[in-house]
Amino acid sequence: MLDRHIRPLIDPPLNRIGCRMAARGISANSVTLVGLGLGLVAALVIALGAPLLALVPLLASRLADGLDGAVARATRQTDFGGYLDIAADFLFYGMIPLAFVLIDPAGNGAAGAFLLASFYVNGTTFLGFAILAEKHGHRTTAQGHKSLYYSNGILEGTETILFFVLLCLFAPYFAPLAWVFGALCFLTAALRVRAAYRIYVN
Repeated sequence: MLDRHIRPLIDPPLNRIGCRMAARGISANSVTLVGLGLGLVAALVIALGAPLLALVPLLASRLADGLDGAVARATRQTDFGGYLDIAADFLFYGMIPLAFVLIDPAGNGAAGAFLLASFYVNGTTFLGFAILAEKHGHRTTAQGHKSLYYSNGILEGTETILFFVLLCLFAPYFAPLAWVFGALCFLTAALRVRAAYRIYVN
């Protein structure tokens, strides 16, 4: 929901930095992998019981996630680059909730499982919609220039990052926050299925 409003603000500075990185021979795929590595470090730090400290690598990983696309636009966008980017994103999105479950399996286990299930369903509807859009030749740049169709929803990348920051700041409240966010993820998925039905039923 917020991505289309955030992109016009963050894309120009990201594109400038991406051009400089590309001029130095840094590839988009390497930036993607660095971002994934930082995200996994954040998850590890959370699992070790220091969610506040995890904010640094977590936010740095999301900066890298924005920069890989900027580098690709300054050089050459490839299908594999887009594939690697979305795979890295999904791994990151799964590892952060898992890390909070590992901190307190008894207290966070049920809410964490619910949250991960909602991510699974939401991700499936997102990728399925992208496949249908590609099949029908539909395009959008509402969330910037992407290698696949990004369907909008109540919860998108910006909301998820803000949610992870809230979890790090208020770790003792993981369970109620996860239940609420997971419910909104399920709602986002349901609305996306409805949209796909209305557009692609025939």
